[in-house]
Amino acid sequence: MKLQLLSRWGCRLLLGAMAALLAVLGVTSAAADTKLTVYTALEAEELEPLRKAFRAEHPDIDINWVRDSTGIITAKMLAEIDAGNPQADVFLGTSATSLLVVDAKGMLLPYAPKGLDKLDSKFRDARNPPHWVGVDAYAAVVCYNTIESGKSNLPKPSSWQDLLDPVYKGHLVMPNPNSSGTGFLTVSSWIQIMGEDAAWAFMDAIHENMARYTHSGSKPCRLAAAGEHAIGISFVFRGAKLIKKGAPLELVLPKEGIGWEVEASGILKTSKKIEAAKTLIDWHISPAAMKVFNDYLPIIAIPELATPVAHFPENTLEMMIDNDFGWAADNRKRILGEWQKRYDAKSEPKG
Repeated sequence: MKLQLLSRWGCRLLLGAMAALLAVLGVTSAAADTKLTVYTALEAEELEPLRKAFRAEHPDIDINWVRDSTGIITAKMLAEIDAGNPQADVFLGTSATSLLVVDAKGMLLPYAPKGLDKLDSKFRDARNPPHWVGVDAYAAVVCYNTIESGKSNLPKPSSWQDLLDPVYKGHLVMPNPNSSGTGFLTVSSWIQIMGEDAAWAFMDAIHENMARYTHSGSKPCRLAAAGEHAIGISFVFRGAKLIKKGAPLELVLPKEGIGWEVEASGILKTSKKIEAAKTLIDWHISPAAMKVFNDYLPIIAIPELATPVAHFPENTLEMMIDNDFGWAADNRKRILGEWQKRYDAKSEPKG
């Protein structure tokens, strides 16, 4: 009996000593967590709230975000795929067009996440099971600085065509579509609205008024808010956030219609953590995740859960064009090449 008692106490002491040693070495249960590498183009301020909300429900899975503008993160993904060495487990919160380009290389895992039937059909791949699903929509906008425009006698535009007026020369800034998803959805929407020839003629003309092209979709609106340029072609999310902070901006939705994209996500077939990746995709279309996304954007994939977001134009949804994501993905390389050849001289240096 004494030997048994000593044995039990000995085991407890040994276990206690091991636990203390592990704590000193910084080895905790968190070290056993599954860590997903997630490539994203979501805005930086969204990442930690999303991670915290996900971890609250799934503490055994963590997210390693790799973030950049849509064009840059898509190019990184495609380069890795072409090299036979994709690093991401999940491609989350980037344009549906980018997901389709990746899918054309056979890299997305068909998967029907839990709750798929609750999504508006515009926010999912039509195939069953879908190769991608989306959570919200972001759209182009013209950020008009009322103070700076007043100083230069620049009228508030109401259409894309208005921006061709020579009065705007040197006062406009927009994103480079090779780097920015907002830039690409804007250019591809112009082609869909106007037709190929008319759209390139339009872009030739607006290029004359353009001060520069940025490599970030949000930067043109930030530049307008700071008064560095009077008018920035950007996206509604950033404009609304800047107005909330007191920027002297008005958001203009040109009457011809605005380009938009679904923030979409998919699982890489090459992931070695497929079950954890499925858990993340399940969660990211759940009501809990929609609540986090709705803090930033009012147009979400489960419409009945949507609540208004301050400073978004009320008619944003009705001004969004009937965007053909398949056409945009199929023509993406050609459009970007032509744009680069014609207009890249005014692009900011990268880096």
